[in-house]
Amino acid sequence: MSTIHHLGQADAAPAPGPSRAALRYIGLGSLLLVLVGLELTIGAVTIPLSAIVEILAGAEARNPAWNNIVLHFRLPRALNAAFSGAALGAAGLMLQTLFRNPLADPFVLGIVHGARLGSALLVTLAGVVGNAFLLRYGLLGDVGMAFASVVGSAAVLALLAALSRRVNAVSLLIVGLMLGYLAVGLISVLMHFIDETQARAFKVWDDASFAGATHQQLMLLIPGVVLGLFASTALIKPLNGLLLGERYAASLGMRVHRVKNLTLLLTAWLSGIVSAFCGPVAFLGLVAAQVARGIFRSADHRVLLPAAILIGAALGLAADLVVHLPWERHVFHLNAVIGLIGAPIALWVLLKRSRLAQD
Repeated sequence: MSTIHHLGQADAAPAPGPSRAALRYIGLGSLLLVLVGLELTIGAVTIPLSAIVEILAGAEARNPAWNNIVLHFRLPRALNAAFSGAALGAAGLMLQTLFRNPLADPFVLGIVHGARLGSALLVTLAGVVGNAFLLRYGLLGDVGMAFASVVGSAAVLALLAALSRRVNAVSLLIVGLMLGYLAVGLISVLMHFIDETQARAFKVWDDASFAGATHQQLMLLIPGVVLGLFASTALIKPLNGLLLGERYAASLGMRVHRVKNLTLLLTAWLSGIVSAFCGPVAFLGLVAAQVARGIFRSADHRVLLPAAILIGAALGLAADLVVHLPWERHVFHLNAVIGLIGAPIALWVLLKRSRLAQD
């Protein structure tokens, strides 16, 4: 069975030509612009699009309160959703290629929970938690949270990489889930060493959201994501080589072990930095990678990586928009909205793999 089938990609249909792929990229870019516009205009207070343009151009809006709403609440939230979604989309695609598993995802494999554990351990050792930690230590606290999250992600990824040679794809998912539950259990243990007020503060951070990042945190998040995404483009050719099998790639002169380590490092970096400032975002990487394969019907990472980045950003914006619509009675949670999309796609991938195996 081909690697394309293993990764849940399209059957042997030809990849879209350059012009067709370009049109799809343009469509995704246009969708992003529309979603950003909706994020900035729709909310408890509806702001006209013309006023949004004026505010972004540096002019004072007719209603002074609009400037504060757009610049200090909605724009940071939209930027966070777009860049974090892009990071998780790229991480999901690279993990699926690395582990040859169409359901690999930073959340499913427990990598996000490793980031949570790293952050929880840091703030517990520091004696304060969540927002209190960040407010007290400022930039140093933000950098520390990001570093702890990346280290936690890297630790889980290293363990998964070591086990991936001994277990099959399905077993690896189970191992990832178990590692995630273990991390959650250890976080609960750490919560016993802090008081109730601090535990509630940690809970606020631990709920996935794109709305809580401060301007200072975005100054770390956005350059960190851009750096990670730029570095991931250097792995496009090696990732394509891995699709052919590690032995074949090695016979072509590829340093397979080095490529795998760099991929692990990049996915840990992207997953960790997003988790540090957004909490444990679920399913987004899995969905973005699978939707990219479904739209472009290609196994080439030159096509898939930018597609997964754009789709991840769009999914992040769309999910955040649903969460922050002016609902009258109930409030949606970010992971619940993403799960409504991600769970059916995960089931579809599993059913498709089962059907291909029977064939």
